[in-house]
Amino acid sequence: MFDTLTERLTQSLRNVTGSGQLTEDNIKDTLREVRMALLEADVALPVTREFIAKVKEEALGQEVMTQLSPGQAFVKIVYDELTKMMGEANESLDLAAKPPVVVLLAGLQGAGKTTTAAKLARFLQERQKKKVAMVSTDVYRPAAIKQLQTVAGEVGAIFFDSNANENPVDIANRAIEQAKIQFADVLIVDTAGRLHVDDDMMDEIKALHSAIKPTETLFVVDAMTGQDAANTAKAFNDALPLTGVILTKTDGDARGGAALSVRAITGKPIKFLGMGEKLDALEPFHPERVAQRILGMGDVLSLVEEVERKIDKEKAEKMAKKLQKGGSFNFEDMLMQFEQMNKMGGMMGFLDKLPGMSNAGIQDALAQANPEKQVKKMEAIIQSMTIKERRNPDLMNPSRKKRIAAGCGMDVSEVNKLIKQHAQMAKMMKKFANPSGMAKMMRSLGGLQKQFSGGGMGPLFGSNDPTKK
Repeated sequence: MFDTLTERLTQSLRNVTGSGQLTEDNIKDTLREVRMALLEADVALPVTREFIAKVKEEALGQEVMTQLSPGQAFVKIVYDELTKMMGEANESLDLAAKPPVVVLLAGLQGAGKTTTAAKLARFLQERQKKKVAMVSTDVYRPAAIKQLQTVAGEVGAIFFDSNANENPVDIANRAIEQAKIQFADVLIVDTAGRLHVDDDMMDEIKALHSAIKPTETLFVVDAMTGQDAANTAKAFNDALPLTGVILTKTDGDARGGAALSVRAITGKPIKFLGMGEKLDALEPFHPERVAQRILGMGDVLSLVEEVERKIDKEKAEKMAKKLQKGGSFNFEDMLMQFEQMNKMGGMMGFLDKLPGMSNAGIQDALAQANPEKQVKKMEAIIQSMTIKERRNPDLMNPSRKKRIAAGCGMDVSEVNKLIKQHAQMAKMMKKFANPSGMAKMMRSLGGLQKQFSGGGMGPLFGSNDPTKK
């Protein structure tokens, strides 16, 4: 989401991390570069101006902590101001009201409201154990009601039917009564897409809002619309009392200006980020974590939470015990590792959250390597094996390799690559099982990261190279 911004900011901040002291002269050039980086990322001009002014004010009056070099202190100021700009802390949905809690989704056409409604339903069911009902008041778009019914079925939410001849207010009121009868905790109301300049449509959603009095009124906005997202959010906020914003399609936005502008312009918190097309791709918005990602520090907390939530603990523990007892790491274990990785958004989704991985050199190397494609190849080869072969890697001989290669439509050389890869992973897994081996491996990973990024784990940690000023 923030690839371009991260690259520009880490470059510009690297110039100041080696400085002995912070003066107006040596931060002037860096601030100019930061300003350019923000504007290129499509952050709104008033927001950029205010941000630069605050950073400058903080930096010049800064009492530098003894633990940090002045350059590192400057990066910390940028990080703090980025966090403040996006809202300080995560703001969750208000679900404390008398059930059913009504959540109204509004936004432009094509912003992704219907898909977001399903994602939100799944999120509330899985993570907050709520009973969720859904209804569509979109009587304009063909098959809009049918679409919501389909995605509601996919996430296992209650769906209240409606038809295109009804009034949206009547649909919503009837859905609230039905939600009470079925003891639903939350009712998500999906609305028709509308432009803020269309007075008739805006009057309709005002009437809908005043009739059902929702606890949460969320503005769903496409992150790829750039700073215009903030302007439309402001126009909707003037018409409706919004309680928050959901940014969609953030996986396709390389600039990320919308996320930085929306909060600053509207004063409304960003509550969720839509991270992809799948119905589980909705994440709570944590400003401090997003600021870390922007500055190339990774997002280890989100990674840990994701691992906790998505990894099959039973399988992981079983494998750990097997390795600790001296058992071998076979092809079945390897396939299980790939499956667990896919649950977390694949290799790229995993690496994206690691510190220091935003560097252009690493990104280019990853793009060339195309790890996702390689993993799919390896999965296909393992699935072409017999169960006996999967459990006994030592059985591999030329005739078996030839049969496996023919079975998955690849060359024998690809099968040999997989066997080599498996041997390396088996060696690594042995180290995982041994605490001293684990410590050695972490040290070697740290060295590899420095080799690529030059500045270690993102600019917060500085570059200790005295030649870089």
